[in-house]
Amino acid sequence: MGLISGGTTIFNSGSMASGFGGAMNLIKKITASGSSTISFVNGSSNVVLDGTYKEYYFIFNNIHNSEADRNILVNFSIDGGSNYNVGKNTTFFEQYHSEDNSVHAGPAYHTNKDLGGNSTSSQMIMNGIKGDNDSCGVGYMYLFNPGSTTFVKHFIVSTNIMQDNTHSQMAEVAGYANTTSAINAVQFSVNSGNIDSGTITLYGLS
Repeated sequence: MGLISGGTTIFNSGSMASGFGGAMNLIKKITASGSSTISFVNGSSNVVLDGTYKEYYFIFNNIHNSEADRNILVNFSIDGGSNYNVGKNTTFFEQYHSEDNSVHAGPAYHTNKDLGGNSTSSQMIMNGIKGDNDSCGVGYMYLFNPGSTTFVKHFIVSTNIMQDNTHSQMAEVAGYANTTSAINAVQFSVNSGNIDSGTITLYGLS
């Protein structure tokens, strides 16, 4: 049995968890194995990503890159994963603290890491993961009401990485996909090389 954000307890069977005012239902766990993308597409490989749940929750665990100093990104699709190019508007905050206490800063707003003007580019959610054996990224993303055909689709991300083998770096991202079409696929990617290990797990919150 494990504990995650908000005091929610997940049982090792993974089928359900309590908290957040309702049940937390395991939908799909994908293990990275040397691919540049990890995609969750509604109706594919038992993935549910529609109006079944009002909130979806992605957990990132020990995400590791094949190359040094790479970024993990997210984008959305309204056509079943044929195109990941939904317009987005976001904010990006970052803070860090070194192992020897010599450097610490933030949280600071980074205009060069967020998106505006309904940009269709992928949004950075982890910045500068190293290729060292012990470097990795963890965190989570909430996606709200992706099946709605009335409202835009808000999302909130919180991640942490070990960067430069010397300090903890936390990123907080919030924004919305500016579409009233239903989002039916989410893709996580690395800006160069592959994601060679780690897992991303999708839950539906009822």
